[in-house]
Amino acid sequence: MTPKLHLPPFITSLSAKLLVLTAMFVLLAEILIFAPSIGRFRFVSLQEQLADAHLAILALDATDDMMVSEDLEKELLSHVNALAVGLTRPGQGKLMLMDGADVVVDATYDLREESFFGLIKDAFVTLGQDRHRVLRIIGLSPKDPEVLVEVVMSETRLRMEMFDYSWRILALSLGIALMTAALVFVSLHRLLVQPMRRITYSMIVFREAPEDAGRIIIPSRRTDEVGVAEQELASMQQSLQASLGQKNRLAALGTAAAKINHDLRNGLATARLISDRLKRSDDPEVREVAPVLLAAIDRAVHICGQMLNFTKEGTPRLDITNFDLHDLASEVVDTIGAAESVCLLVQNHIPPGMEVSGDWEQLYRVFENLARNAEQAGASVVEIRMQQEPDCLIVTVADNGPGIPAEIQNNLFKPFKGSTRQNGSGLGLAITRDLMRAHGGDIWLDVSELGGACFCLELPLGDSVTARSDQLFG
Repeated sequence: MTPKLHLPPFITSLSAKLLVLTAMFVLLAEILIFAPSIGRFRFVSLQEQLADAHLAILALDATDDMMVSEDLEKELLSHVNALAVGLTRPGQGKLMLMDGADVVVDATYDLREESFFGLIKDAFVTLGQDRHRVLRIIGLSPKDPEVLVEVVMSETRLRMEMFDYSWRILALSLGIALMTAALVFVSLHRLLVQPMRRITYSMIVFREAPEDAGRIIIPSRRTDEVGVAEQELASMQQSLQASLGQKNRLAALGTAAAKINHDLRNGLATARLISDRLKRSDDPEVREVAPVLLAAIDRAVHICGQMLNFTKEGTPRLDITNFDLHDLASEVVDTIGAAESVCLLVQNHIPPGMEVSGDWEQLYRVFENLARNAEQAGASVVEIRMQQEPDCLIVTVADNGPGIPAEIQNNLFKPFKGSTRQNGSGLGLAITRDLMRAHGGDIWLDVSELGGACFCLELPLGDSVTARSDQLFG
């Protein structure tokens, strides 16, 4: 028994994967935004440091000797959080404010030479430091582009400000990621995940009881790809249910045929005994017809034994022999011509000596079925012709009847659908196709030169038929 399937729990479902992936992609986007943001933040902070240094050193301009007291100098440097400040104007000397202590500079950065990726790299170098560095910053003053300012400063405060900014960005990013992920999750869950779960659930419950019409999915009114998938699934389920119904009817037909087969064989056996007596009749016409009648009865007995083949799965079993195709067609002509109630002229144009390999009885059924179909459709003439190809024979059975209506040509070889008669079962051509394919060939409808229907039979030459028979039944 096939185990019952269930939809996966949320933690392993498509919804959970969608939620996680959405949050990850949003965070990745925020990281890509954070990198240039932190680089810009550091650059702006250093520019502000240069601007403050420029304002602080202007205090020297207010003195006559360009000198200030040591206490004022320390206060100015403390105000701008610097260890030393230098200012250079075009055509003038350099003004300096600096603490008396000797300072060892760990790194120098010239803001005039910074690039986009350079700013990002320097920002991550600052964030990754585990010691207090002393930096020398060189750049043009934001207050006056002609003034060059130099600042010697500790990196500690800058690094703390960058960490504070990073935490704010991280909190904002997490908020945006969660909100975006939730919105995208809800949208995609309703647009894709829920319909997919509905389609999956429909397939699961339909597989459990495909004969139940109530388990066929009802397509929504959506016109997108999901709507198309729902419509196609409903169509496939309906077709499968119809096919299963046909299989059930065929199984019932096979059961009924098996029950009546014994009685039918007894009746045919009685008819054969009477036919044997007809062979000894004094009437020459009766003696002439008797062999044809005996052959028909024997064939009917054989068909009774083979009529269950169509209701069983698999390819019809073949009894491969070598025989003259002309003789087979001639027997069909004799059988049709011996029936007084049949007004049909069957002409055999297959040349004598055309030996083929196949099942005589099954191919006889094919030719006789096509001829009788032509007679029942209203044809008066049927021509059997042959054309030899390098690896096969193409036998045509053409008639001068009304032809096959266009509306049933697509279902011509489908059981219960391809009948050309009002009360026909639609099994004749379906069985014919199965028999031809069992021989490794096929059958198709063509245009008849006589104005009616023309069926083309592809029959592989001897070795191909034998090889295929061994492959199927060996």
